[in-house]
Amino acid sequence: MSQFLYLIPALTVLIGALVLMFMSMYEKFTVKNFIVVSSLFLLIALGFTLSDVGNSYSVQPYEHFLSNVLTFDTFSNFFNILLIAGTLLTLLIGEHYFQHRSYFKGEFFSILLFALFGMMVLAHANELVTAYIALEIASFSVYIMVGYNTEDSKRVEAIFKYLVLGSFIGAFYLLGVVLVYGATASTNLADISAFILTASSDDMILVYIGLTLILFTFLFKVAAFPFQSWVLDVYRGAPMVITAYMASTFKIAIFSFFLRAILAYFAPIIDFWDSIIAVIIVLTLVFGTWLAITQQIVKRMLAASSIVHTGYLLLAFIALGYKDGQIINIDSAYATMFYLIAYLLSALGTFGLASHIMSETNVRVTYDDFKGLAHERPFLAAMMTIFLFSLAGIPSTIGFIGKFYVFTEAINAGYTGLTIVAIFATIVSVYYYFKLIAVMYFYPAPLTCSIEGFNDKRVSTYAIAFVAILTVLGGIGSAIVFFIPSMNIDAIINLTQVAVQSLFIK
Repeated sequence: MSQFLYLIPALTVLIGALVLMFMSMYEKFTVKNFIVVSSLFLLIALGFTLSDVGNSYSVQPYEHFLSNVLTFDTFSNFFNILLIAGTLLTLLIGEHYFQHRSYFKGEFFSILLFALFGMMVLAHANELVTAYIALEIASFSVYIMVGYNTEDSKRVEAIFKYLVLGSFIGAFYLLGVVLVYGATASTNLADISAFILTASSDDMILVYIGLTLILFTFLFKVAAFPFQSWVLDVYRGAPMVITAYMASTFKIAIFSFFLRAILAYFAPIIDFWDSIIAVIIVLTLVFGTWLAITQQIVKRMLAASSIVHTGYLLLAFIALGYKDGQIINIDSAYATMFYLIAYLLSALGTFGLASHIMSETNVRVTYDDFKGLAHERPFLAAMMTIFLFSLAGIPSTIGFIGKFYVFTEAINAGYTGLTIVAIFATIVSVYYYFKLIAVMYFYPAPLTCSIEGFNDKRVSTYAIAFVAILTVLGGIGSAIVFFIPSMNIDAIINLTQVAVQSLFIK
């Protein structure tokens, strides 16, 4: 029974998805009903995950049944909290958006929870085939949600491009698994790690090729150069709320598995890809920055900026290093996990707020359409400013703290040149983020964008305000509200430390 407790969060989400699927058969249920039921299951799952916060453990329950393909530890629990919280906030922030779009039906919310279930299994995955199945469960759910907007002609291009490219890159993953299995006779990460420690250089050739192909899948899913070509069109064609979900929560799920693989199993060979990753980081930062500068549609600008943030995360990745049987710069792992929290709040807030503003109109698309928003809705403009400040890394926001940690650890690891490029990209990002702030505050509102009668007293408004508060407290929490442990930056870092240390429990 004690082992079953570890399964409860994922099973709760799965049961919730099935309940919502059966509810969708009946037209008497409204969108609000589905949001309430979804939120209830997510709160229950979140409650179980929060009950283990701070405890260091690593368990592989039901070994004879699950064959050690799933690991339940503090590390996976940490990411489960982020994934469930990100999904719950997506629902709450999108409440207004969901109710003002007729194409959202009950099955959508079932698909959303199926996507979350796949992401949670991915965070627990301890075996390559299991990780692939979990990734595809999440990916196919996201494919469906991307094409859900029947009122937008762009959805056809978005779903087709994402589905075809995603399936194609999935084949690379499977080919990589086959090559790794051919060399090691196993797809379990622990067995592959044992092989790496004892194999000769000739025996490692297939492993290097196989893991490189798997790395391609990782780079595609997080939208790193040169695998970012899908991002702008897919984000543009997807419903705004799903864009928020993809940019924040889905990206966290991808990092959860690859962080586990690198930290606990593949650390001895991570330096093999250093030169490749270094080039990818520079090109990701430069290309993402150029794309963001040249966009006139706000949604595409935010999509392009997400490519830049992938570059920051990869910078923390490359700073890990390995020497004499241990990871040189384990603090870089903590910085990566902290930055994922910072980006979750900032991206979810920015995309979510944009969807909230667009809930009753399709006009808010370009920079010009946001002119005068501060005069029409000063509260919404202030929240958007906070999120853009965080994305730009302005002090007093959690985004600044996240960038500070990543850049510091990269310099400590000897990647000063890459850090300078990343800092330059951050400076340039001030232009395209502050451009949106400027048009909100310093230009009169166009008559076509009037939203008189817009009701700010909604669940989505309060959810946005809550995320904005966390964004600020995450940047100044230690100095202002030190008596609230959950808002203390050091407390968050401590949680990441406990999570990473649980990977090495034998």
